[in-house]
Amino acid sequence: MEALKNLFGGSLRQFGMLFVLVALTILFNILTGGLVITPTNLMNLLNGNSYILVLAIGMVMVIIVGHIDLSVGSVAAFVGIVVAIAIRDWGIPWWLGILLGLALGAVCGAWQGFWVAYMGIPGFIVTLAGYMFFRGANQFVGKSLTVPVPKDFQYIGAGYLPEWGPNTGMNNSTLLLGILTLVFLVWMQLRQRQALVKIKAEVPPMWVTGTRIALLAVVVAYLTWMFGTGRPGSSFPVPGLILVALVILYSFVTGRMVTGRHIYAVGGNRLAAELSGVNTKKVYFLVMLNMSILSAFAGLMFVARSTASGPFDGTGWELDAIAAVFIGGAAVSGGVGTVIGSMIGGLVMAVLNNGLQLMSAGSDTTQMIKGLVLLAAVALDVWQKSQGKPSISGLIFRDKKAKDTSPTETALVEDVVSNPGELR
Repeated sequence: MEALKNLFGGSLRQFGMLFVLVALTILFNILTGGLVITPTNLMNLLNGNSYILVLAIGMVMVIIVGHIDLSVGSVAAFVGIVVAIAIRDWGIPWWLGILLGLALGAVCGAWQGFWVAYMGIPGFIVTLAGYMFFRGANQFVGKSLTVPVPKDFQYIGAGYLPEWGPNTGMNNSTLLLGILTLVFLVWMQLRQRQALVKIKAEVPPMWVTGTRIALLAVVVAYLTWMFGTGRPGSSFPVPGLILVALVILYSFVTGRMVTGRHIYAVGGNRLAAELSGVNTKKVYFLVMLNMSILSAFAGLMFVARSTASGPFDGTGWELDAIAAVFIGGAAVSGGVGTVIGSMIGGLVMAVLNNGLQLMSAGSDTTQMIKGLVLLAAVALDVWQKSQGKPSISGLIFRDKKAKDTSPTETALVEDVVSNPGELR
């Protein structure tokens, strides 16, 4: 057990949901006779859930600062219908349609962020109003009709990386992506080790680093083979590539930049953050603005995958995104949560949906099971706090916070704000 703790870098409980994801995947693969872990199903799983995972990236930051956004599905539907009509009726190119959609999402986010940040209205109320307004706007603009989008636009939601070069037995684009991913992960492991040496901190044994790299290599190689051999001529989904890029970007923003530290500081204690000089209104505004931009992008990805925009797009998306964040370990009271954790939570929900569908379970059974999973995840977070323990995601930050503890809460937040580079 001690060896495993050294290998994973801390308490094994912080990896509990990841183990649940792996266990669910294996369980459903056995129950369905091997239908889950196949190249085609994995690609469909990624394609069919990428837009929800994009929403979860933004939603985790909203929940960290203590708010919630109920308008994401409606904003996505509104942006989708406007862009579809603009491409069809105005004759604009598909790439300009994407830029138009993101700009429109920013306007929606700025509108909601203004009421939350500068008028002091709770995000729940503002976005509930946005949920109704933008849903109505979708039906008003589109006249409750379905509007198709051109084939070039569909690439961002249903495209695959192209084939090129010599015959290697798998898709060369996917093979190159797997190699680059492995190189990046190995570089990160070695960089973290060098950083510990530089600050004269406790460095794990070399066998720990070597084992981590070996495990990463096995996982990346297996996924590269699965995706690279699944479809002749094309393989890894473009939505998956977009999602990976967003996860890397937002993990860096929340974990390494001052903006990310401000988000956690405001979510942890707004008053202490204000006393430390954090502009809480700006943080609230930017978080809501960012959420709507990602909602717009998720809506465009969905429209591209479904080949058309319709009046019922985005229905229930907000619930799936919120569930993904809480299952991924975010705290109900705010201040705790990670992008990676939200991705794991979203994948747990996706595997549940996919596995139950392959088992021919009804939508009623699927919804009941998803509800119980969400309740169990939140109950675990509440129980851990009642026992004086951090939540699962909070365990990731436990050691760092312990080192920075000072006599007053204000002094703690001041240290967080002034030293953003010490988060990891």
